[in-house]
Amino acid sequence: MKKLVLLFFTYLICFTNVNAQGPNEDQLGAWYMYFYNTTFKESNWGIQGDIQYRDWRGLGDREQLLLRSGATYSPTDSGVKFTLGFANITTGQYGIDRDSPVSENRIYQEALFSNSILKRLLLTHRFRYEQRWVEDQDFRTRYRYNLFVNVPFNNTNLVKNTYYLAMYNEIFINGEREIGNGREVAFFDRNRTYLGLGYVIKDNLRVQLGWMEQTTNNWQKGQLQFSIHHTF
Repeated sequence: MKKLVLLFFTYLICFTNVNAQGPNEDQLGAWYMYFYNTTFKESNWGIQGDIQYRDWRGLGDREQLLLRSGATYSPTDSGVKFTLGFANITTGQYGIDRDSPVSENRIYQEALFSNSILKRLLLTHRFRYEQRWVEDQDFRTRYRYNLFVNVPFNNTNLVKNTYYLAMYNEIFINGEREIGNGREVAFFDRNRTYLGLGYVIKDNLRVQLGWMEQTTNNWQKGQLQFSIHHTF
């Protein structure tokens, strides 16, 4: 765990000293993320959400600030969690002198369920449908599917003091091509592929450090990801 923390701060120092001003697909960015969820006592209801700060170069050149939260419902004995939520996203441009942020509000519906293979291969499937109101664009929708894979090293589940390998792949598909004023986007929006290491501090708290590559029609860029996952 100490090695992971040392690696994280080494990367951070390197990124904040980079002086490139324009788009640079070879420049590794960084995302800092906090995920939370809870269930209300013994009921089927709860809340979940996340706070994310994303930076083009590590710190100092905002890519996005994302605030998202939703109400969850898990039908009894179904193994599925449904979410209805809202998100606010502020997106900046490449370059510390070219922020010009664009705001977006988003409503989303989500279904989440898990299964395991060979005891240690822990899979989670997430289907998400988004309705998006992006500044200076027509109303848009988007479909997302994410497959998360966690592989514990020293236990069969993610319990206290467990080290694990974390992977995911998520694909994004636009619901519409026309976004207003004669502009169009492709049906394929982007793909994200992630590989990282995690540690379970307590049964309800774990941390991850990893690398994610994001691919769009216009660019492909790597991102360092540091995340905290909290159940309370």
